[in-house]
Amino acid sequence: MKFEDLNIHEKVLEGIRAAGFSECTPVQAQSLPESLSGKDIAAQAQTGTGKTAAFLISVFSRMLEVPPVQKGTSPRALIIAPTRELVSQITAEASLLGRFAGFRIVPVFGGIDYLKQRDQISKGVDILIGTPGRLIDYLKQKVYSLRKTQFLVIDEADRLFDMGFISDLRFLLRRMSPYDKRQSMLFSATLSHRVLELCYEHMNMPEKISVTPENITVEQIEQELYHAGKSEKLGLLIGILRREPEGRYLIFCNTKIVAARLEATLNANKLATAAITGDLPQSKRMKVLARFKEGKLPILVATDVASRGLHIDGVTHVINFDLPQDSEDYVHRIGRTARAGAVGRAISLACEEYVHSLTDVEDYIKQKIPVMPLSEEMIVTDYRRVSVNRARYKTTPQRGKSTQQRQQERPSRKGFVSRGSDKPGQHPGKKQPFRKQTRRPTGNR
Repeated sequence: MKFEDLNIHEKVLEGIRAAGFSECTPVQAQSLPESLSGKDIAAQAQTGTGKTAAFLISVFSRMLEVPPVQKGTSPRALIIAPTRELVSQITAEASLLGRFAGFRIVPVFGGIDYLKQRDQISKGVDILIGTPGRLIDYLKQKVYSLRKTQFLVIDEADRLFDMGFISDLRFLLRRMSPYDKRQSMLFSATLSHRVLELCYEHMNMPEKISVTPENITVEQIEQELYHAGKSEKLGLLIGILRREPEGRYLIFCNTKIVAARLEATLNANKLATAAITGDLPQSKRMKVLARFKEGKLPILVATDVASRGLHIDGVTHVINFDLPQDSEDYVHRIGRTARAGAVGRAISLACEEYVHSLTDVEDYIKQKIPVMPLSEEMIVTDYRRVSVNRARYKTTPQRGKSTQQRQQERPSRKGFVSRGSDKPGQHPGKKQPFRKQTRRPTGNR
């Protein structure tokens, strides 16, 4: 199906042509006819299938055709997303597709100038895109209102549940215009019972759309699995990167300390690498992502904070240095490659620490990941090793000991006698209050 065959406003079609789009993806072909007619949509679609363009095209076209409600502080459209990266991606695609529509689009999320975002909203906004926390913050300050908002989009609904945003989401929905006075669209990788419950509660008889739910992973992704020991993984990774130096690699690991170690070691071995983790400042995160998107940085290491919401064309390889502990994260990770019909490779390294996740992953994707033979020549041993300051990444105090260990090592307070005191129950070394000694008078009173 071509976009010209649909009832899309001409100004939006100009943006579609400028973006280089011509034919609809399956999710667009199924959802656009319904959403362009004004119906509510609840769509199940995997990442990388074109769902962002699907709801943006619908919202833009409807906003150009439907007259705005009387002016006020309410944005005409609200788009809610779970992560800062996803908000940035939606904003970039909205600027591309809506360049001829003339809408004022404002993204809001944490880590960016708070007052600047506040001022942008207070000046009036047509489309507000944000994460739940920052949206609620400005709403409580009455910087804007949702009472006259005409269009609502909830993206990655299942991720909002997983990240604990459901209470925040309901807070926003309860303060919106009535469900029959707005058009609502929800997109999710899975239409679970809890997601559907949200649809029935806050949407107007949504049309349920499911795009090939049995095909969990993208067919264009070539999946591979290597069984390697924990001590061999780093050498195997360097070997893969050296054999195919022209690739653009996105490497996933499960912890910040491993991400830091990979970044330091790969750079020490002349493999230009940067890492993004949850505690990286937003300004630095955006600079790193910009370099990777522009092709100036060939290797990006990330924890699962980046497994969703990244729209980066040209990623040739996704490497799971650590197998994810959540089966759904495997799909979201490898979905960073083979986007927009391109081909890509997903390579997973299964070690003794995380191999237990393999069965759950294969059950979830309903297929066996091909196991590749591993030879000694594939594992590099002469690479330069770098130590990382682990103290920066500790989450427990006192040299990384657990609370239970510290309690066992701590002497019991009962029965101790402090220096200079014969009273039980005092901790050793604890100073006692000074008491002035008075001399009793002698002799007869």
